[in-house]
Amino acid sequence: MLLVVVPLALASVIGIAVTWPPAASQAASSAGLVDTGVQFFRATVTAAVETTCQGTQENVQPDGTVPQTVPCLRVQARVSEGPWAGKQVTVYPTVGTVNRAVRQGAPVVVEHYPATDGAEDIWAFADVERTVPLASLALAFLLVTALVAGWRGMRALIGLVLAMVLLWIYLLPGLIAGENALLLTLSASVAIMTVVGYLTHGLSLRTSTALLGTFVGLALIAGLGALGAWTASLNPITGQEDYQLAALLGDHGLTALRAIFLAGVVLAGLGVLNDVTITQVSAVWELRTANPAATWQDLFAGGMRIGRDHVASTIYTIAFAYVGASLPVLLTLQLYGLPLMRTLTGGVFAQEIVRTLAGSIGLVLAIPLTTAVAAIIALRSEPATLRIRGGHSHPAPI
Repeated sequence: MLLVVVPLALASVIGIAVTWPPAASQAASSAGLVDTGVQFFRATVTAAVETTCQGTQENVQPDGTVPQTVPCLRVQARVSEGPWAGKQVTVYPTVGTVNRAVRQGAPVVVEHYPATDGAEDIWAFADVERTVPLASLALAFLLVTALVAGWRGMRALIGLVLAMVLLWIYLLPGLIAGENALLLTLSASVAIMTVVGYLTHGLSLRTSTALLGTFVGLALIAGLGALGAWTASLNPITGQEDYQLAALLGDHGLTALRAIFLAGVVLAGLGVLNDVTITQVSAVWELRTANPAATWQDLFAGGMRIGRDHVASTIYTIAFAYVGASLPVLLTLQLYGLPLMRTLTGGVFAQEIVRTLAGSIGLVLAIPLTTAVAAIIALRSEPATLRIRGGHSHPAPI
């Protein structure tokens, strides 16, 4: 395991060092490449009155027409920070904003557009201030994790924070700078999984075996994603946001979008893949502990029985996670009555199908491989066959 896992981990460190984005790209990624001139300030609602406003594209009807007038809210708010603290502004919340979210005393965020060419400053409604409810939910998550999973769960959260930091300071600036997407993503993924795996589960043969299965699965997913994108001739631009992103990235915009797709394929399968490999290794180790006389065939067969159940449930997880995320798009397709097969094989749906299938194939293939390696390693390790109860040794229960 040392001859396999350690070199791969070192290779990821070397890959990160070689492709580390220049300081200019990191600064641009942190500060933003585009200066819109807009400023955001917290404010407190002082009054909200129902009125009528001129219709916009937000109010378009099913037949494509825009009504002349629509009901709306006129909100008076007092800016509570920055150089404009104390200033009263009038803004109009966007369509869909819940009335109770802009009641008197509610915190909101407003936009300020500085005056240009002698015109007056413009103030607009940005969003509802959600810091307190989201922070409360995050705190509840931390408490539940600590109570249920204990210190191991907290170590997993620490690893997650470290992973997000690496993605923010390395992967995203690297993609903006036009570095090789597969090298960037695989280097970041291997480094993340190594740190998170050992931090969460400890330095052990179990963890190393699971990491080996994860690394192989990542390579399969990356290769299948690249192959799927090439054979399906995927268009990296599928919507207005893609056009805008390609323009912002400059001369290498189209290349960067293809790179972003491949990076997304690998990252999408990373979490589920690690879950599956850890589970398979743990299952094989427990089978070895329960039956020290088990052969490799026994351990592999028992582990695969668990693995098949895990694959079945994971496939449902991936499928319904995508359906839930894309439900508004699916509803739009249902309302417009567009051809289903033509829609699924075009545009953004084709990208999601390649991303999902590449990740699923890599996930499924990683299970027997991880199980086989875990069975070999488990047979070469000493099983914990005895538990001490009240000073006496007893066989571990099966």
